[in-house]
Amino acid sequence: MKHLVIVESPTKARTITKFLGSDYDIKFSMGHVMDLPKSRLSIDVENNFTPLYEVIGDKKKLIAELKSLAKNADTIILATDPDREGEAIAAHIKDVLSTNLKLKTQDLKKFQRIAFHEITESAIKEALLHPRDIDTNLVNAQTARRVLDRLVGYELSPLLWKKVRRGLSAGRVQSVALRLIVQREREIERFAKSNYWTIHALFANKIGEAEFELLEINNQRIESKEKFTLYDGEYNVSKTTLDSEKKAQEILNDLKGKEFVVSDVAQKQAKRTPSPVFTTSTLQQDASRRFGFSGKRTMSLAQKLYEEGFITYHRTDSIAVSKQAIIKMREFIEKEYGRKYLPDSPRIFSGKQKNAQEAHEGIRPTQAGRKQQEVTGQMGVDYGKLYDLIWRRALASQMADAIIESTSVLVDAKNGSSNVYRFKAAGSVLVFDGFLRLNPQALKDNQLPKFSANEILVEKNIRSDAHETAPPPRYNEASIIATLEEKGIGRPSTYAAIISTLVDRAYVERVERKFVPTPIGMSVNDFLVANFGDIDDIPFTASMEETLDDVANGKKDWVAMMKDFYIPFEKDIKDAEGSERVAIATEATDEKCPECSSTLVIRHGKFGKFLSCSTFPDCKFTKAFVEETDSLCPKDAGKIVVRKTRKGRKFYGCANYPKCDFAAWKLEDINKSAEEKERKSAKKSTEKKK
Repeated sequence: MKHLVIVESPTKARTITKFLGSDYDIKFSMGHVMDLPKSRLSIDVENNFTPLYEVIGDKKKLIAELKSLAKNADTIILATDPDREGEAIAAHIKDVLSTNLKLKTQDLKKFQRIAFHEITESAIKEALLHPRDIDTNLVNAQTARRVLDRLVGYELSPLLWKKVRRGLSAGRVQSVALRLIVQREREIERFAKSNYWTIHALFANKIGEAEFELLEINNQRIESKEKFTLYDGEYNVSKTTLDSEKKAQEILNDLKGKEFVVSDVAQKQAKRTPSPVFTTSTLQQDASRRFGFSGKRTMSLAQKLYEEGFITYHRTDSIAVSKQAIIKMREFIEKEYGRKYLPDSPRIFSGKQKNAQEAHEGIRPTQAGRKQQEVTGQMGVDYGKLYDLIWRRALASQMADAIIESTSVLVDAKNGSSNVYRFKAAGSVLVFDGFLRLNPQALKDNQLPKFSANEILVEKNIRSDAHETAPPPRYNEASIIATLEEKGIGRPSTYAAIISTLVDRAYVERVERKFVPTPIGMSVNDFLVANFGDIDDIPFTASMEETLDDVANGKKDWVAMMKDFYIPFEKDIKDAEGSERVAIATEATDEKCPECSSTLVIRHGKFGKFLSCSTFPDCKFTKAFVEETDSLCPKDAGKIVVRKTRKGRKFYGCANYPKCDFAAWKLEDINKSAEEKERKSAKKSTEKKK
């Protein structure tokens, strides 16, 4: 028998070819073969929101090849990815081929759908033994999302052209992500900073010394907490009740001449348990924190690792691991690290999964014994780094608990005045590393000298430190992904695209790896919040995701879902037509327009910031905007300016480029270079004088 197997990508096809014999032709579709044309809405709203799909233009030659092979195949096996998107691709391929081949109903049995979560020989052959029909519920869920996003994007974008600026566009989920970032920026602007002081003391005995912090005065804790309500939750600010330098100095004066006695030494052991394997969301968060990878970069690397057969499917909400994989990991752990690193029984993790029909494993290596070097050698450094992150997390999830011994020491200051001051120091020691054997950077020892109760300590130094309360932090790649997941906005597989879209549209920009909304982004957000507040918020967007899950589970009809959404949305569109136009904020500069002497302002365009006359459109003068810093180039003392790579990443370079090619990712690096140059110059000058 002759079998035609169709997957999405050439890499996936090449990997599967290794496992199957000559009876199988493995071909690829290069993703979707059908889509909604971009030139028009392509949704028949009056006819149950029917999507008017068309064959993608550059796929016609590929489809002709698949059609030719399908004619002579006994079975056509659809082996696309095991999720909603993959199910839709499989359904479209089946529709196109069955239509072109003019197959009768009984001939449609030629089509088989198989699903697997890792591209290994055993997984492929097991899937071939259990073919199934296409899951229409998953296809309906994907169709609903596609139609929903098309309606929002194509009906909102023209409004933005009229009310904000030409060329803008909006997206259903991206708009909520933008709102999170804009709201956080405004919360930062509104935050009222306050000053507070802490008291620190260096105490010593015959064994050593340790730093303590003032904890209580007369049995009253001096720590204070202030709670702020934010758009996405709450923010707690910790400080002390010492709100003036005078109060801090009075305490320092009162502590002079006191006797410092150890009042209590407490030691206890605690177990630390490993985290489960990665999900799509946690992988993107960790890769951002550890390597600075964007979500888009992480997903691209993971896609190739999956297709080459190194890891399991990377679009998953699950933290489950198959029994066979757990057995292999436990065998490897015992052989590699010894029996003591293995818990008595396998660890079984469970978590809330969004869609039971899409439930599969978390992200893990397909071979427990395959290490980073092999992947790096075959695919490159970044692939190796991401694989190692996945490998360590997965193996650690089946290792023994780490045992940590923590020590806290209390010291009381007595004698003299009636005030009693209590200081505290805390330390910890790793007794047994357990799963931390694979993540040694996760915990560092902070061992205190041995102190005894009633021991009198020597005061080496007591000081006060001034602090300022910090506003809520701006979102970075990891924190925005964590918030989107926590609030049920979008799906982990879409987070990378959401963030990338906001950056590409210049609605937000990255400043030192933090997201800052641009004036355009703020204006778009303000317009959407004012006119579409009922759909542009967290609860509504989260409820839409739950409804899409219900469609995927066969509990909700997707057309009924669309009607529930579209009727109020259409009303909002009509109402917004009569709303006021939203102005985009500009920033005045010290420069004057060379044509009319008016002030030049900074505006934001499609390609970033530029200088323009403040009287526009009366005066149309513009020129490029170059953002200067206070730093000087360590090579030629030219001004250091802000530049961007072709991919939009910010860096710092000399204004005299291309004559001077100095560049650095961080201002701190430039300042260090300048300081080093000054030190060397001073050293040479001193040596010459000698």
